[in-house]
Amino acid sequence: MSRIVIVSNRLPITIKKTAENELIYYPSAGGLATGLNSLDESLDKIWIGWPGQEITDEWERESIRQDLSNRGLAPVFLTRQDIILYYEGFSNKTLWPHFHYFTQYTDYNDATWESYQNVNQKFADVINPLIKPDDLVWVHDYQLILLPAMIRAVHPNVSIGFFLHIPFPSYEIFRILPWREALLDGVLGADLIGFHTFDYMRHFLSAAYRVSGYEHNFGKLNVGNRVVNVDVFPMGIDYEKYAFPDKDENSADDTSFIEKLALHQRILLSIDRLDYTKGIPQRIKAYSQFLENHPEYHRKVCMVMIVVPSRDQVDQYQELKHQVDELCGIVNSTYGGFDWTPMRYLYRSVNFRELTTLYRLSEVAMITPIRDGMNLVAKEYVASKEENKKGVLVLSEMAGAANELLEAILINPMDVNDMEKAIVTALDMSEEEQALRLDKMQKKLKKYDVKHWANTFMNEQIRLTNARKESQTNVLNEEEETSLIAAYRQAQNRLIVLDYDGTLMNFHVDPQAVVPDEMLIDILTRIKKYGR
Repeated sequence: MSRIVIVSNRLPITIKKTAENELIYYPSAGGLATGLNSLDESLDKIWIGWPGQEITDEWERESIRQDLSNRGLAPVFLTRQDIILYYEGFSNKTLWPHFHYFTQYTDYNDATWESYQNVNQKFADVINPLIKPDDLVWVHDYQLILLPAMIRAVHPNVSIGFFLHIPFPSYEIFRILPWREALLDGVLGADLIGFHTFDYMRHFLSAAYRVSGYEHNFGKLNVGNRVVNVDVFPMGIDYEKYAFPDKDENSADDTSFIEKLALHQRILLSIDRLDYTKGIPQRIKAYSQFLENHPEYHRKVCMVMIVVPSRDQVDQYQELKHQVDELCGIVNSTYGGFDWTPMRYLYRSVNFRELTTLYRLSEVAMITPIRDGMNLVAKEYVASKEENKKGVLVLSEMAGAANELLEAILINPMDVNDMEKAIVTALDMSEEEQALRLDKMQKKLKKYDVKHWANTFMNEQIRLTNARKESQTNVLNEEEETSLIAAYRQAQNRLIVLDYDGTLMNFHVDPQAVVPDEMLIDILTRIKKYGR
Protein backbone atom coordinates (compact mmCIF):
# COMPACT_ATOMS: atom_id res chain seq x y z
CA MET A 1 0.00 0.00 0.00
CA SER A 2 1.05 3.61 -0.59
CA ARG A 3 2.38 5.72 2.26
CA ILE A 4 1.62 9.41 2.83
CA VAL A 5 4.58 11.66 3.57
CA ILE A 6 3.23 14.90 5.09
CA VAL A 7 5.57 17.90 5.22
CA SER A 8 4.85 21.16 7.03
CA ASN A 9 6.91 23.85 8.69
CA ARG A 10 5.85 22.61 12.14
CA LEU A 11 5.19 19.12 13.43
CA PRO A 12 1.86 18.48 15.19
CA ILE A 13 3.86 18.35 18.43
CA THR A 14 6.07 20.87 20.20
CA ILE A 15 9.19 19.98 22.18
CA LYS A 16 10.02 22.00 25.27
CA LYS A 17 12.90 21.73 27.73
CA THR A 18 12.34 21.85 31.47
CA ALA A 19 14.72 23.57 33.87
CA GLU A 20 16.31 20.14 34.39
CA ASN A 21 16.84 19.80 30.59
CA GLU A 22 14.15 17.14 30.36
CA LEU A 23 12.41 16.99 26.97
CA ILE A 24 8.60 17.18 27.08
CA TYR A 25 6.35 16.62 24.06
CA TYR A 26 3.12 18.66 23.74
CA PRO A 27 0.52 17.88 21.05
CA SER A 28 -0.35 20.84 18.83
CA ALA A 29 -4.03 20.37 18.09
CA GLY A 30 -5.21 22.17 14.97
CA GLY A 31 -7.31 21.89 11.85
CA LEU A 32 -4.47 20.53 9.73
CA ALA A 33 -3.63 17.79 12.23
CA THR A 34 -7.31 16.85 12.55
CA GLY A 35 -7.78 16.62 8.80
CA LEU A 36 -4.63 14.67 8.10
CA ASN A 37 -5.25 12.25 10.94
CA SER A 38 -8.60 11.42 9.32
CA LEU A 39 -7.01 10.10 6.13
CA ASP A 40 -7.55 6.50 5.06
CA GLU A 41 -6.13 4.33 7.85
CA SER A 42 -4.97 1.76 5.31
CA LEU A 43 -2.32 4.30 4.30
CA ASP A 44 0.75 4.55 6.51
CA LYS A 45 1.66 8.13 7.39
CA ILE A 46 4.85 9.90 8.32
CA TRP A 47 4.89 13.62 9.20
CA ILE A 48 8.04 15.72 8.75
CA GLY A 49 8.65 19.19 10.21
CA TRP A 50 10.37 21.39 12.77
CA PRO A 51 9.65 20.38 16.40
CA GLY A 52 9.53 23.98 17.66
CA GLN A 53 12.77 24.00 19.66
CA GLU A 54 16.41 24.62 18.79
CA ILE A 55 18.29 21.39 19.59
CA THR A 56 22.06 21.56 19.15
CA ASP A 57 23.23 18.54 21.12
CA GLU A 58 23.63 15.53 18.82
CA TRP A 59 22.73 13.05 21.57
CA GLU A 60 19.45 14.93 22.20
CA ARG A 61 18.76 15.05 18.46
CA GLU A 62 19.14 11.28 18.16
CA SER A 63 16.93 10.75 21.21
CA ILE A 64 14.24 12.95 19.65
CA ARG A 65 14.48 11.14 16.32
CA GLN A 66 13.84 7.82 18.04
CA ASP A 67 11.00 9.17 20.21
CA LEU A 68 9.27 10.82 17.26
CA SER A 69 9.80 7.84 14.97
CA ASN A 70 7.55 5.81 17.28
CA ARG A 71 4.81 8.41 16.68
CA GLY A 72 5.20 8.45 12.88
CA LEU A 73 7.06 11.77 12.96
CA ALA A 74 10.47 12.89 11.70
CA PRO A 75 12.14 16.13 12.86
CA VAL A 76 13.95 18.77 10.82
CA PHE A 77 16.31 20.57 13.21
CA LEU A 78 16.64 24.32 12.66
CA THR A 79 18.99 26.76 14.32
CA ARG A 80 17.95 30.03 15.91
CA GLN A 81 19.52 31.80 12.94
CA ASP A 82 17.39 29.70 10.58
CA ILE A 83 14.23 30.79 12.41
CA ILE A 84 15.25 34.46 12.35
CA LEU A 85 16.14 34.54 8.64
CA TYR A 86 13.97 31.81 7.06
CA TYR A 87 10.81 31.92 9.19
CA GLU A 88 10.66 35.37 10.77
CA GLY A 89 12.52 36.80 7.78
CA PHE A 90 11.66 35.62 4.29
CA SER A 91 8.50 33.67 5.17
CA ASN A 92 6.86 36.32 7.34
CA LYS A 93 8.50 39.57 6.23
CA THR A 94 8.48 38.86 2.49
CA LEU A 95 6.01 36.18 1.42
CA TRP A 96 3.31 36.81 4.06
CA PRO A 97 2.81 40.56 3.42
CA HIS A 98 3.33 40.24 -0.32
CA PHE A 99 0.84 37.40 -0.81
CA HIS A 100 -1.70 39.34 1.29
CA TYR A 101 -1.25 42.47 -0.91
CA PHE A 102 0.60 44.48 1.77
CA THR A 103 3.50 45.21 -0.57
CA GLN A 104 4.50 48.24 1.51
CA TYR A 105 5.68 45.77 4.16
CA THR A 106 7.53 43.42 1.79
CA ASP A 107 11.18 43.03 2.74
CA TYR A 108 13.46 42.48 -0.27
CA ASN A 109 16.47 40.89 1.39
CA ASP A 110 19.00 38.59 -0.27
CA ALA A 111 20.21 37.21 3.08
CA THR A 112 16.74 36.00 4.11
CA TRP A 113 16.16 34.60 0.60
CA GLU A 114 19.41 32.62 0.85
CA SER A 115 18.33 31.25 4.23
CA TYR A 116 14.91 30.36 2.82
CA GLN A 117 16.59 28.30 0.10
CA ASN A 118 18.94 26.65 2.59
CA VAL A 119 16.17 25.67 5.01
CA ASN A 120 14.01 24.27 2.21
CA GLN A 121 17.06 22.21 1.27
CA LYS A 122 17.41 21.08 4.91
CA PHE A 123 13.86 19.74 4.70
CA ALA A 124 14.71 18.01 1.40
CA ASP A 125 17.81 16.43 2.94
CA VAL A 126 15.67 14.87 5.69
CA ILE A 127 12.83 13.84 3.38
CA ASN A 128 14.70 12.41 0.39
CA PRO A 129 16.30 9.41 2.18
CA LEU A 130 12.90 8.49 3.65
CA ILE A 131 10.95 8.46 0.39
CA LYS A 132 9.92 5.14 -1.15
CA PRO A 133 8.87 4.68 -4.81
CA ASP A 134 5.09 4.47 -4.18
CA ASP A 135 4.91 7.25 -1.57
CA LEU A 136 2.47 10.15 -1.84
CA VAL A 137 4.20 13.34 -0.66
CA TRP A 138 2.03 16.26 0.51
CA VAL A 139 3.85 19.58 1.16
CA HIS A 140 2.10 22.41 3.00
CA ASP A 141 2.19 26.18 2.79
CA TYR A 142 4.28 29.20 1.95
CA GLN A 143 7.28 28.35 4.13
CA LEU A 144 8.13 25.39 1.84
CA ILE A 145 7.40 26.68 -1.66
CA LEU A 146 10.77 25.53 -3.05
CA LEU A 147 10.54 22.02 -1.59
CA PRO A 148 8.47 20.21 -4.28
CA ALA A 149 11.12 20.87 -6.96
CA MET A 150 13.92 19.84 -4.60
CA ILE A 151 12.20 16.51 -3.95
CA ARG A 152 11.45 16.10 -7.67
CA ALA A 153 15.15 16.53 -8.53
CA VAL A 154 16.02 13.42 -6.48
CA HIS A 155 12.79 11.44 -6.99
CA PRO A 156 11.57 12.27 -10.52
CA ASN A 157 8.72 9.75 -10.45
CA VAL A 158 7.32 10.20 -6.94
CA SER A 159 3.84 11.72 -6.52
CA ILE A 160 3.99 15.19 -4.94
CA GLY A 161 1.11 17.40 -3.81
CA PHE A 162 1.33 21.00 -2.59
CA PHE A 163 -1.31 23.08 -0.79
CA LEU A 164 -1.08 26.82 -0.18
CA HIS A 165 -3.00 27.90 2.93
CA ILE A 166 -2.75 31.65 2.24
CA PRO A 167 -3.89 33.69 -0.79
CA PHE A 168 -1.95 33.61 -4.03
CA PRO A 169 -1.77 37.23 -5.27
CA SER A 170 -2.62 38.56 -8.68
CA TYR A 171 0.08 38.53 -11.35
CA GLU A 172 0.65 42.28 -11.05
CA ILE A 173 1.53 41.81 -7.38
CA PHE A 174 3.43 38.54 -7.71
CA ARG A 175 5.62 39.78 -10.57
CA ILE A 176 7.22 42.40 -8.29
CA LEU A 177 9.13 39.72 -6.35
CA PRO A 178 12.74 39.38 -7.60
CA TRP A 179 12.57 35.61 -6.91
CA ARG A 180 9.29 35.03 -8.77
CA GLU A 181 10.60 32.43 -11.25
CA ALA A 182 12.38 30.39 -8.58
CA LEU A 183 9.24 30.37 -6.42
CA LEU A 184 7.07 29.23 -9.32
CA ASP A 185 9.58 26.57 -10.35
CA GLY A 186 9.55 25.28 -6.78
CA VAL A 187 5.77 24.87 -6.64
CA LEU A 188 5.65 23.39 -10.15
CA GLY A 189 7.73 20.48 -8.91
CA ALA A 190 4.41 19.14 -7.58
CA ASP A 191 1.92 17.05 -9.56
CA LEU A 192 -1.14 18.49 -7.78
CA ILE A 193 -1.31 22.09 -6.52
CA GLY A 194 -4.24 23.12 -4.33
CA PHE A 195 -5.74 26.47 -3.30
CA HIS A 196 -8.68 27.53 -1.11
CA THR A 197 -10.52 29.50 -3.82
CA PHE A 198 -10.90 29.79 -7.56
CA ASP A 199 -9.42 33.32 -7.51
CA TYR A 200 -6.16 32.11 -5.96
CA MET A 201 -5.99 29.30 -8.50
CA ARG A 202 -6.63 31.76 -11.37
CA HIS A 203 -3.90 34.11 -10.13
CA PHE A 204 -1.41 31.23 -9.94
CA LEU A 205 -2.20 30.02 -13.46
CA SER A 206 -1.81 33.57 -14.77
CA ALA A 207 1.59 33.91 -13.09
CA ALA A 208 2.72 30.49 -14.36
CA TYR A 209 1.96 31.59 -17.91
CA ARG A 210 3.19 35.19 -17.81
CA VAL A 211 6.33 34.55 -15.76
CA SER A 212 7.35 31.01 -16.76
CA GLY A 213 5.49 30.53 -20.06
CA TYR A 214 3.34 27.55 -19.02
CA GLU A 215 -0.07 27.80 -20.65
CA HIS A 216 -2.83 25.81 -18.97
CA ASN A 217 -5.72 23.79 -20.35
CA PHE A 218 -8.55 23.61 -17.79
CA GLY A 219 -6.06 23.83 -14.92
CA LYS A 220 -3.53 21.42 -16.40
CA LEU A 221 0.02 22.55 -17.17
CA ASN A 222 2.60 20.69 -19.22
CA VAL A 223 5.89 21.07 -17.33
CA GLY A 224 8.64 19.13 -19.08
CA ASN A 225 7.35 15.59 -19.50
CA ARG A 226 4.86 15.95 -16.61
CA VAL A 227 1.29 17.18 -16.33
CA VAL A 228 0.72 19.43 -13.31
CA ASN A 229 -2.87 19.73 -12.11
CA VAL A 230 -4.04 22.90 -10.34
CA ASP A 231 -7.36 22.80 -8.48
CA VAL A 232 -9.49 24.27 -5.67
CA PHE A 233 -9.90 22.52 -2.29
CA PRO A 234 -11.59 24.80 0.30
CA MET A 235 -10.47 23.80 3.78
CA GLY A 236 -13.13 23.01 6.37
CA ILE A 237 -13.20 22.60 10.15
CA ASP A 238 -13.81 19.79 12.63
CA TYR A 239 -17.53 20.56 12.70
CA GLU A 240 -18.54 18.27 15.56
CA LYS A 241 -15.84 19.72 17.82
CA TYR A 242 -17.43 23.19 17.72
CA ALA A 243 -21.06 22.17 17.28
CA PHE A 244 -21.01 19.90 20.33
CA PRO A 245 -18.10 20.99 22.57
CA ASP A 246 -17.24 19.01 25.67
CA LYS A 247 -19.37 20.31 28.57
CA ASP A 248 -17.43 18.79 31.43
CA GLU A 249 -18.83 20.37 34.59
CA ASN A 250 -15.60 19.51 36.42
CA SER A 251 -13.48 21.58 34.08
CA ALA A 252 -11.15 24.05 35.76
CA ASP A 253 -11.99 26.67 33.12
CA ASP A 254 -14.41 29.24 34.56
CA THR A 255 -16.59 30.90 31.93
CA SER A 256 -19.20 32.32 34.30
CA PHE A 257 -18.04 35.91 33.66
CA ILE A 258 -18.89 35.50 29.96
CA GLU A 259 -22.30 34.05 30.80
CA LYS A 260 -23.04 36.94 33.22
CA LEU A 261 -22.05 39.50 30.61
CA ALA A 262 -24.39 37.90 28.05
CA LEU A 263 -27.32 38.11 30.49
CA HIS A 264 -27.20 41.91 30.53
CA GLN A 265 -25.74 42.90 27.15
CA ARG A 266 -25.80 41.73 23.57
CA ILE A 267 -22.29 40.57 22.67
CA LEU A 268 -20.58 41.42 19.40
CA LEU A 269 -17.55 39.16 19.09
CA SER A 270 -14.26 40.08 17.43
CA ILE A 271 -11.45 37.53 17.62
CA ASP A 272 -8.21 37.58 15.63
CA ARG A 273 -4.52 36.99 15.79
CA LEU A 274 -2.64 40.31 15.91
CA ASP A 275 -1.98 40.94 12.23
CA TYR A 276 -2.32 43.85 9.83
CA THR A 277 -4.27 41.61 7.43
CA LYS A 278 -7.18 41.22 9.89
CA GLY A 279 -8.67 44.72 9.61
CA ILE A 280 -8.90 45.25 13.39
CA PRO A 281 -8.58 49.09 13.42
CA GLN A 282 -11.23 49.46 10.71
CA ARG A 283 -13.58 47.24 12.73
CA ILE A 284 -13.14 49.35 15.87
CA LYS A 285 -13.80 52.52 13.90
CA ALA A 286 -16.99 51.01 12.48
CA TYR A 287 -18.17 50.06 15.97
CA SER A 288 -17.35 53.56 17.23
CA GLN A 289 -19.35 55.09 14.40
CA PHE A 290 -22.23 52.72 15.19
CA LEU A 291 -22.27 53.93 18.80
CA GLU A 292 -22.13 57.55 17.63
CA ASN A 293 -25.07 57.19 15.25
CA HIS A 294 -27.20 54.77 17.30
CA PRO A 295 -27.36 55.93 20.93
CA GLU A 296 -30.42 53.69 21.41
CA TYR A 297 -28.02 50.74 21.66
CA HIS A 298 -25.93 52.28 24.44
CA ARG A 299 -25.70 50.03 27.51
CA LYS A 300 -27.37 47.26 25.51
CA VAL A 301 -24.39 46.05 23.48
CA CYS A 302 -20.76 45.20 24.14
CA MET A 303 -17.99 44.31 21.73
CA VAL A 304 -15.72 41.60 23.14
CA MET A 305 -12.45 41.95 21.26
CA ILE A 306 -9.90 39.15 21.64
CA VAL A 307 -6.53 39.88 20.02
CA VAL A 308 -4.12 36.94 20.22
CA PRO A 309 -0.45 38.03 20.48
CA SER A 310 1.60 37.31 17.37
CA ARG A 311 5.02 38.40 16.09
CA ASP A 312 5.02 41.29 18.56
CA GLN A 313 8.76 41.83 18.03
CA VAL A 314 8.13 42.99 14.44
CA ASP A 315 7.83 46.75 13.96
CA GLN A 316 4.56 46.67 12.01
CA TYR A 317 2.94 44.47 14.65
CA GLN A 318 4.11 46.70 17.50
CA GLU A 319 2.62 49.72 15.70
CA LEU A 320 -0.63 47.82 15.14
CA LYS A 321 -0.81 46.84 18.82
CA HIS A 322 -0.34 50.49 19.84
CA GLN A 323 -3.06 51.58 17.38
CA VAL A 324 -5.56 48.97 18.62
CA ASP A 325 -4.85 49.88 22.28
CA GLU A 326 -5.42 53.54 21.53
CA LEU A 327 -8.62 53.05 19.52
CA CYS A 328 -10.17 50.79 22.19
CA GLY A 329 -9.31 53.37 24.85
CA ILE A 330 -10.95 56.15 22.83
CA VAL A 331 -14.18 54.15 22.37
CA ASN A 332 -14.46 53.32 26.07
CA SER A 333 -13.60 56.82 27.25
CA THR A 334 -15.96 58.46 24.74
CA TYR A 335 -19.05 56.29 25.16
CA GLY A 336 -18.53 54.29 28.35
CA GLY A 337 -19.30 55.06 31.97
CA PHE A 338 -19.18 53.56 35.46
CA ASP A 339 -22.12 51.32 34.58
CA TRP A 340 -21.12 50.32 31.04
CA THR A 341 -17.94 49.37 29.16
CA PRO A 342 -18.72 49.33 25.42
CA MET A 343 -15.56 47.34 24.57
CA ARG A 344 -14.05 44.44 26.51
CA TYR A 345 -10.56 44.16 25.04
CA LEU A 346 -8.24 41.25 25.87
CA TYR A 347 -4.75 40.99 24.42
CA ARG A 348 -4.22 37.29 25.04
CA SER A 349 -5.22 33.86 23.79
CA VAL A 350 -8.30 32.12 25.16
CA ASN A 351 -8.70 28.45 25.99
CA PHE A 352 -11.08 26.22 24.08
CA ARG A 353 -13.90 26.40 26.62
CA GLU A 354 -13.75 30.21 26.74
CA LEU A 355 -13.69 30.31 22.95
CA THR A 356 -16.71 28.06 22.45
CA THR A 357 -18.63 29.89 25.19
CA LEU A 358 -17.98 33.20 23.43
CA TYR A 359 -19.07 31.69 20.12
CA ARG A 360 -22.25 30.30 21.67
CA LEU A 361 -23.31 33.45 23.54
CA SER A 362 -22.34 36.11 20.98
CA GLU A 363 -25.25 37.45 18.96
CA VAL A 364 -22.97 38.83 16.25
CA ALA A 365 -19.48 37.82 15.08
CA MET A 366 -17.45 40.48 13.27
CA ILE A 367 -14.94 38.62 11.06
CA THR A 368 -13.68 41.35 8.73
CA PRO A 369 -10.11 40.71 7.51
CA ILE A 370 -8.71 42.92 4.77
CA ARG A 371 -7.31 39.78 3.13
CA ASP A 372 -7.45 36.19 4.37
CA GLY A 373 -6.71 32.85 2.74
CA MET A 374 -9.77 31.16 4.29
CA ASN A 375 -10.52 32.21 7.91
CA LEU A 376 -11.70 29.19 9.86
CA VAL A 377 -12.92 31.33 12.80
CA ALA A 378 -15.96 32.29 10.71
CA LYS A 379 -16.74 28.60 10.16
CA GLU A 380 -16.20 27.76 13.82
CA TYR A 381 -18.68 30.47 14.86
CA VAL A 382 -21.36 29.13 12.52
CA ALA A 383 -20.81 25.56 13.73
CA SER A 384 -21.15 26.66 17.37
CA LYS A 385 -24.75 27.72 16.65
CA GLU A 386 -25.85 24.16 15.84
CA GLU A 387 -28.09 23.87 18.91
CA ASN A 388 -29.65 27.32 19.42
CA LYS A 389 -29.69 28.62 15.80
CA LYS A 390 -29.24 32.20 17.02
CA GLY A 391 -26.47 34.43 15.77
CA VAL A 392 -25.37 36.51 12.79
CA LEU A 393 -22.03 36.34 10.99
CA VAL A 394 -20.70 39.61 9.53
CA LEU A 395 -17.96 38.49 7.15
CA SER A 396 -15.44 40.25 4.91
CA GLU A 397 -15.86 39.52 1.24
CA MET A 398 -12.03 39.40 1.11
CA ALA A 399 -11.89 36.22 3.21
CA GLY A 400 -11.74 32.91 1.37
CA ALA A 401 -14.64 31.66 3.52
CA ALA A 402 -16.92 34.24 1.88
CA ASN A 403 -17.05 32.01 -1.22
CA GLU A 404 -18.88 29.37 0.84
CA LEU A 405 -20.69 31.32 3.58
CA LEU A 406 -22.89 33.32 1.25
CA GLU A 407 -25.68 33.59 3.84
CA ALA A 408 -23.46 35.75 6.09
CA ILE A 409 -23.72 39.53 5.87
CA LEU A 410 -20.85 40.19 3.48
CA ILE A 411 -19.09 43.53 3.74
CA ASN A 412 -16.17 45.49 2.31
CA PRO A 413 -13.67 45.58 5.22
CA MET A 414 -12.35 48.98 4.16
CA ASP A 415 -15.83 50.56 4.12
CA VAL A 416 -16.61 51.73 7.66
CA ASN A 417 -20.12 52.82 6.64
CA ASP A 418 -20.82 49.37 5.20
CA MET A 419 -19.70 47.72 8.44
CA GLU A 420 -21.80 50.08 10.55
CA LYS A 421 -24.91 49.20 8.52
CA ALA A 422 -24.07 45.50 8.86
CA ILE A 423 -23.97 45.80 12.67
CA VAL A 424 -27.44 47.36 12.72
CA THR A 425 -28.79 44.78 10.27
CA ALA A 426 -27.36 41.95 12.38
CA LEU A 427 -28.78 43.26 15.66
CA ASP A 428 -32.21 43.86 14.13
CA MET A 429 -32.43 40.52 12.28
CA SER A 430 -35.34 38.31 13.28
CA GLU A 431 -34.67 34.96 14.92
CA GLU A 432 -36.42 33.22 12.00
CA GLU A 433 -34.02 34.74 9.47
CA GLN A 434 -31.02 34.01 11.71
CA ALA A 435 -32.01 30.35 11.93
CA LEU A 436 -32.61 30.13 8.17
CA ARG A 437 -29.20 31.62 7.31
CA LEU A 438 -27.36 29.52 9.90
CA ASP A 439 -29.04 26.31 8.79
CA LYS A 440 -27.94 26.79 5.18
CA MET A 441 -24.35 27.53 6.17
CA GLN A 442 -24.22 24.67 8.67
CA LYS A 443 -25.35 22.12 6.09
CA LYS A 444 -22.40 23.11 3.90
CA LEU A 445 -19.90 23.07 6.75
CA LYS A 446 -21.05 19.63 7.94
CA LYS A 447 -20.62 18.17 4.47
CA TYR A 448 -17.38 19.93 3.57
CA ASP A 449 -15.50 19.59 6.84
CA VAL A 450 -11.74 19.29 7.34
CA LYS A 451 -11.86 15.51 6.90
CA HIS A 452 -13.59 15.95 3.54
CA TRP A 453 -10.91 18.48 2.54
CA ALA A 454 -8.00 16.19 3.39
CA ASN A 455 -9.52 13.08 1.82
CA THR A 456 -10.60 14.92 -1.34
CA PHE A 457 -7.10 16.25 -1.93
CA MET A 458 -5.46 12.89 -1.24
CA ASN A 459 -7.96 10.94 -3.37
CA GLU A 460 -7.30 13.31 -6.25
CA GLN A 461 -3.56 12.83 -5.84
CA ILE A 462 -4.03 9.05 -5.87
CA ARG A 463 -6.24 9.29 -8.98
CA LEU A 464 -3.68 11.41 -10.81
CA THR A 465 -0.88 9.04 -9.80
CA ASN A 466 -2.75 6.04 -11.20
CA ALA A 467 -3.64 7.92 -14.39
CA ARG A 468 -0.01 8.92 -14.88
CA LYS A 469 1.15 5.32 -14.53
CA GLU A 470 -1.35 4.21 -17.18
CA SER A 471 -0.29 6.88 -19.67
CA GLN A 472 3.38 7.06 -18.75
CA THR A 473 5.74 7.62 -21.65
CA ASN A 474 8.53 5.07 -21.88
CA VAL A 475 11.82 6.92 -22.12
CA LEU A 476 14.64 5.12 -23.93
CA ASN A 477 17.55 4.10 -21.75
CA GLU A 478 21.09 3.97 -23.12
CA GLU A 479 20.94 0.28 -23.99
CA GLU A 480 17.62 0.63 -25.84
CA GLU A 481 18.88 3.73 -27.68
CA THR A 482 22.01 1.89 -28.87
CA SER A 483 19.92 -1.09 -30.06
CA LEU A 484 17.46 1.16 -31.91
CA ILE A 485 20.22 3.07 -33.70
CA ALA A 486 21.89 -0.18 -34.75
CA ALA A 487 18.61 -1.55 -36.12
CA TYR A 488 17.98 1.70 -38.00
CA ARG A 489 21.38 1.58 -39.64
CA GLN A 490 21.01 -2.06 -40.66
CA ALA A 491 17.50 -1.64 -42.11
CA GLN A 492 17.15 -1.84 -45.91
CA ASN A 493 13.99 0.23 -45.99
CA ARG A 494 13.22 3.04 -43.57
CA LEU A 495 10.09 5.14 -43.04
CA ILE A 496 10.04 8.21 -40.81
CA VAL A 497 6.62 9.88 -40.32
CA LEU A 498 6.75 13.50 -39.17
CA ASP A 499 3.96 16.04 -38.64
CA TYR A 500 4.47 19.17 -40.72
CA ASP A 501 2.43 22.29 -39.79
CA GLY A 502 3.16 23.16 -36.17
CA THR A 503 5.94 20.57 -35.80
CA LEU A 504 8.52 20.83 -38.54
CA MET A 505 7.30 24.35 -39.33
CA ASN A 506 5.58 27.03 -37.31
CA PHE A 507 1.83 27.53 -37.65
CA HIS A 508 0.72 29.98 -40.31
CA VAL A 509 -2.70 31.40 -41.20
CA ASP A 510 -2.15 30.04 -44.71
CA PRO A 511 -0.61 26.53 -44.54
CA GLN A 512 0.14 26.62 -48.27
CA ALA A 513 2.45 29.58 -47.73
CA VAL A 514 4.73 27.60 -45.41
CA VAL A 515 7.68 26.00 -47.20
CA PRO A 516 10.69 24.14 -45.72
CA ASP A 517 13.65 26.41 -45.12
CA GLU A 518 17.31 25.46 -45.65
CA MET A 519 17.80 24.42 -42.01
CA LEU A 520 14.91 21.91 -42.14
CA ILE A 521 16.12 20.47 -45.47
CA ASP A 522 19.61 20.09 -43.99
CA ILE A 523 18.28 18.26 -40.89
CA LEU A 524 16.21 15.83 -42.97
CA THR A 525 19.17 15.20 -45.28
CA ARG A 526 21.43 14.40 -42.32
CA ILE A 527 18.83 12.02 -40.84
CA LYS A 528 18.74 10.18 -44.16
CA LYS A 529 22.53 9.95 -44.34
CA TYR A 530 22.77 8.84 -40.68
CA GLY A 531 21.61 5.36 -41.60
CA ARG A 532 24.36 4.74 -44.12
